Amino acid sequence: MQYLRFIMILSLSLVLACGQNNQQESNVEPQQEKYVADWDSLAKYDETAEWFKDAKFGIYAHWGILSVPAYANDWYPRNMHIEGTDEYRHHVETYGPHSEFGYHDYVPMFKADEFDADAWAELWKKAGAKFGGIVAIHHDGWSNWDSEINHWNSVDMGPKKDILGALEKALKERDMKFVATFHKARNLQIAQQDSTKWLDDTSYFPYNPDLPTASEDPLLSIMYGNIPQEQFYRNWLGELKEVIDNYSPDLIYFDSKLDKLPDSLKKQFVAYYFNHAEAKNKQVVITHKEGELPKSVSLEDLEKGRMKDKTEEFWLTDETVSVGSWSYTNDLGLKTSDEIIDLLADIVSKNGALMLNVSPKANGIIPQDQQDILLEIGQWLETNGEAIYGTRTWEVYGEGPTKQERSGMFLDKLTYTAEDVRYTKKGDAIYAIFLGWPGNNKEVTMHSFSKEVLGGNVPNVRSVSVLGYQGDIKYKLLDEGLHMTTPSTAVNEKAFVVKISI
Repeated sequence: MQYLRFIMILSLSLVLACGQNNQQESNVEPQQEKYVADWDSLAKYDETAEWFKDAKFGIYAHWGILSVPAYANDWYPRNMHIEGTDEYRHHVETYGPHSEFGYHDYVPMFKADEFDADAWAELWKKAGAKFGGIVAIHHDGWSNWDSEINHWNSVDMGPKKDILGALEKALKERDMKFVATFHKARNLQIAQQDSTKWLDDTSYFPYNPDLPTASEDPLLSIMYGNIPQEQFYRNWLGELKEVIDNYSPDLIYFDSKLDKLPDSLKKQFVAYYFNHAEAKNKQVVITHKEGELPKSVSLEDLEKGRMKDKTEEFWLTDETVSVGSWSYTNDLGLKTSDEIIDLLADIVSKNGALMLNVSPKANGIIPQDQQDILLEIGQWLETNGEAIYGTRTWEVYGEGPTKQERSGMFLDKLTYTAEDVRYTKKGDAIYAIFLGWPGNNKEVTMHSFSKEVLGGNVPNVRSVSVLGYQGDIKYKLLDEGLHMTTPSTAVNEKAFVVKISI
């Protein structure tokens, strides 16, 4: 009896003690988060990180289940569900009817058995990239990380590897900033029951009651976006929080169709990310397309495009090394390193940065022809990087006969010439990037240094040199511009840089 009484007294004491502790804890003020889910509050954050202003060049990869078919382009997962398309025909002829082999059946084929995060990160570093990453989740709803929310992920299925985590570690070990890109908003189906709107729906997978895209299976419906909007919203925000908490990306990129999401949801995300950055004492960047987030909290991204003129605000271009598809296909065309270097110079001269996509095979190998292009870019940057990294815009972004007609996304290809010049500035140096070799021992004129262009602000030129060339350069500054004679041998056929010290 005394023992039982002792136990009762001890239990009562513990209850009282816990109550006192809880009361003491309740009196402690919780740490106040700096940013709340309100655009005015979030606008106080500096949306342009210093590291981003200086970095200028990054690399990422479109890689996941969509890499497995290796056919047509990155829209194969959608078009394989549309009768009459080449992708639909190819799918049925190669894999059988959709009822027997759906898009979800590609998942076990995504083995990523040759994926080496260190090899990727080392390649990107040699290419001169200052930031890098991967598609965290594409339109197809596949997550390249260990997700507790989305069972369609690279740890639970397919390769059984935390791809995002491995790449984040490899990049940060090489002192590079880490990028995660989110394309999920397009996954949500919004025209499920109206057959007249199935193909007009801006979702990735078109609803069709005869195909797996209309499945109501609890697992399949998540992949195909055939779920209630509120459930989709919860998952979208929850998955972002997972990536932020577990991988702490320096830049989060969004693809189009954020207009499918309510403003309240987007504000919650931005507040969560900014408060996370504040707690980690780091600067982060968010990008948007077509005004789908306020510029007060994010930078504009121009897919396959850029600004026509230089701008006060910083921005991003995402471009791909490939032609015709962002993800790997068996007949993938490629740009040249010369084209990409010209794009980089034009973008940086106007206050932008370039994030270049590569297209690995489903097994994780980046094809050698893509690697060669990246390494050629890296070789150019090794010599000429001081005209790119850490620079800012000059009075004039450039000159030459090749004209860009408009600002925006998906611009027509331009072929630059040796008469096209782009300018950047750093400290007491102005850099003139000639987008081609004009010839040996040839006199060229930089007309942007003329009084007609600069008026009374023509700088005093102290010296002129060519990066990568050890000899002296003959030059003279006249009213019509800065004249110089090129070296007797070609410095670089792609592009070369004249450094003007003032």
